[in-house]
Order: sequence, then structure tokens, then C-alpha cells
Amino acid sequence: MASLSTTATLHEPQVSRGDDGRPGRKLPDYPTRLRRARLGLLVALTPVLMLFVSFTSAYVVRQGLPTLDPRTNQLVHDWIPVKLPALLRVNTLVLVLSSVGMELARRQTKFAAAAGTTKQVAPVPVSAAGKMPWLTMTIALGLLFLSGQWMAWKQLAASGFYVATTPSSSFVYLLTGAHAVHLMGGIVALLVAGLFVLLRRPVTTRSIVVDVAGWYWHFMAALWLYILCLLEFAR
Repeated sequence: MASLSTTATLHEPQVSRGDDGRPGRKLPDYPTRLRRARLGLLVALTPVLMLFVSFTSAYVVRQGLPTLDPRTNQLVHDWIPVKLPALLRVNTLVLVLSSVGMELARRQTKFAAAAGTTKQVAPVPVSAAGKMPWLTMTIALGLLFLSGQWMAWKQLAASGFYVATTPSSSFVYLLTGAHAVHLMGGIVALLVAGLFVLLRRPVTTRSIVVDVAGWYWHFMAALWLYILCLLEFAR
């Protein structure tokens, strides 16, 4: 009695492989990674923005609040406008120039990453991707800005305005100091980006790090312009 038999072909399951050939190491494409990094930056900047919004609200409200003078037992207005050092305007120019350099560095690495992902050739060497002189310039100008801020604080102290001298001087130190602390975080991010270049990390990784650091730096520059206008015109 004849028997019928069928043959079945079994296909091995396909496992995604990364660039190094190892299974399960496939990374998302460059646009996806860049979009996720920018979204993470936006989430991280939200509490920073809310912090300075609260500082602004307190600054404006405190200007109109009277205080009780213990000697006369009367309500008096103790808000004395602080004359800002002219050095702050020079520091503003330095920070704006650093933001321009940061944008050039961001575009430089972005173009290198785009070339590396479209041609699908050997990794782009450091010489081809550029040694990022604009990034170096941005770091130098950022450090110069912080040094200028320190000198401006010394000028305020020399003119008799310390942290606890008046409520207005307290807010000047608070706003400028909080901005300087957050700007230091941006310098750390730029140093990490420069380290990625020295370690010859993939050009797409360097581009993502520089892109996120660049948008953070632009945010810090815009925030400083806002703080300076607040201190100049809302007093």
C-alpha cells in the first residue's frame, strides 16, 4: 500500500545583527537615535525652565512687597535697584559668539554623520570628520564667560552690593549664579563630546552628543539674554 509523504522546509529564525556581527546588537538608525536624544533633552530642560520661571515670578512680586522697619514700626519699600556692571554686556557678547561656534560645530558633525550613513563605507576618520575647532572655540568662550561673570560679581561686591545687602542684589546673584551653574553643565557636555572625538567613537554617536550639547548651549544663551533683560528693564 503506497504512502504519501510531504516534505516541509524549516527556515531558521532571523536574528538581527549589529555592525559587529553579534546577534541582538542592532541599534536604531541615526535619525531615530537623534530624535530620541532631542526628546530626552527637552524633558531635561523642562524643570530648568520652570525653575527660572519661578525665579522671575518671585523677582517681580518681591519688588512691590513692603517690609516692616523695626525702628519705626512702619512698612517701607526696601527695593533698591542695582546698577549692573558693564562687564555683563561684554560677557553677553562672548556667550553669543560661543553659541555661533556651537552651531557651526553641530552642523559640522551632522554633515559628517550624514555622509557616513549614506555611503556605507569604512568609518569616517577623525581627519575627515574634522577635529572640531568650533567645539574647542565654544569651550574656550564658555570658560571666558564664566570668568567674566566672576569678575562682574567682584565688581558688584566692590560697589557695596553683596548677596545679603538688599533684596535686589540677592536676586542678581541668584539669577546669574543659577545660570552659571547650569552653564557649567553645558561645558561638561562639550568636554564629553570632545573626548568622543579623541576616542574615535562612531561619527553618528559624536554627532548625537554634539547635537544635544549644542541645543542645550543655545538654550543657555537664550536664557542669559532673558535674565539680562529682566535685570535691566524690570527693576
